[in-house]
Amino acid sequence: MKHKLCCDGILRRDFLKAGALVGTGLGLSDYLSLAKAGSVAGKAKAAIYVRLAGGPSHMDTFDMKPDASDTHRGEFKEISTNVPGIRISEHLPKLARCADKYAILRGVSHTLAAHRLGAEYLMTGNRPLPSLKYPTYGAVISKELGGPRDIPRSVAIPKGAVAPTGFLGLEYGPLETGATPKAGQPMNIRGLSLSNGLTLADIDRRDSLVKRYDTAFGSFAKEDKVLSGMDEFSQKAYEMMRSGRTREAFDLTREPAAISGLFDDGNFSQSCLLSTRLVEAGVRLVSIQFGGWDTHRDNFNRLKDSNLPNLDNGLAGLFRALDSKGLLNSTAVFVTGEFGRTPKINQRGGRDHYPRAMFCLLAGGGMQGGQVIGASDAKGEGPKDRVISPDDVAATFYHALGVDHTKEYHTPTGRPVMIVRHGKLIPELV
Repeated sequence: MKHKLCCDGILRRDFLKAGALVGTGLGLSDYLSLAKAGSVAGKAKAAIYVRLAGGPSHMDTFDMKPDASDTHRGEFKEISTNVPGIRISEHLPKLARCADKYAILRGVSHTLAAHRLGAEYLMTGNRPLPSLKYPTYGAVISKELGGPRDIPRSVAIPKGAVAPTGFLGLEYGPLETGATPKAGQPMNIRGLSLSNGLTLADIDRRDSLVKRYDTAFGSFAKEDKVLSGMDEFSQKAYEMMRSGRTREAFDLTREPAAISGLFDDGNFSQSCLLSTRLVEAGVRLVSIQFGGWDTHRDNFNRLKDSNLPNLDNGLAGLFRALDSKGLLNSTAVFVTGEFGRTPKINQRGGRDHYPRAMFCLLAGGGMQGGQVIGASDAKGEGPKDRVISPDDVAATFYHALGVDHTKEYHTPTGRPVMIVRHGKLIPELV
């Protein structure tokens, strides 16, 4: 189908839509204003994606139900935050003191209760299909935003998704740290650090040898998407290995005490600290995996003794550090699990998989913090009236980064695929 432009550049189909709005009290000027609001004009230059693997309970964190029955509400009490009217779990006191820095999305909902499928949905913004692997945020942002060749565009702490690049190709894959950082120590990243007597001169000789083989094989490797992706990834790794600023970015000993003091020594906290150094150095997306949220049993002890204090220390430090470095407005932050957990407590004192209601946090990148968007019903069993889908959250996240979520890519077989097919922007955040 051809799209005809009117003389002022408006698509004919959009002009007809605008005319249809007249009967609702909205005219052309209103339509153009709405269209402009949906245009891509993000402020963020980088992003941090925090994956709470296992699926955290919304009922015990950011969507408390103090008036629900004993079978649902759980053991925790809610506390006030520094934003009037917003209340969260008592075991998140540091996050309560910086609630103005992030927005809470409640009543986010989908139907995939399996870990892998739910994770793929939340890491791509597209409901998984058996016939297609969608690229995760890191791959898309690496492709769309680019970056210096001697700095990794995407870094995963400690590891990324099973198929992070989907159909895009290996060259957009993340650099995986393979471990979490330790307080006050530089990280030795496999593939970047020189060890066992290896010198840069040795690396140069090996690179020269590889180039001679590339010349001998001609265009064969370039015509094969897997081989060309591996070659591109290897060349970037070589350039990063020679880069002093890449190695410095992974060196936590270089962080001033005023910033490092915002974090405790836990693995998640130090991962959050490292992520601020990486985006400061030019990395486009840092993903952090923080697992242990699959609380089918002993939910409340596990949360209050470990998960929630670690989350509180790390995330609060992350928001404050980005703000102190002047990076919060230019860094979009997305915190999510793959689903929520059952509002009704099971017989083992736990909560089970529950995708019908969950929370997400969004911050930075020009998105307005200090607000709650959406709501779940009185028992936390589903959206109260407005459904926010993972697609909508993804579209909004991309928007903050200036990425048009409706842009089409083509798979190796020529199939056209939108970055996010069904997502709508969340108006309170754009």
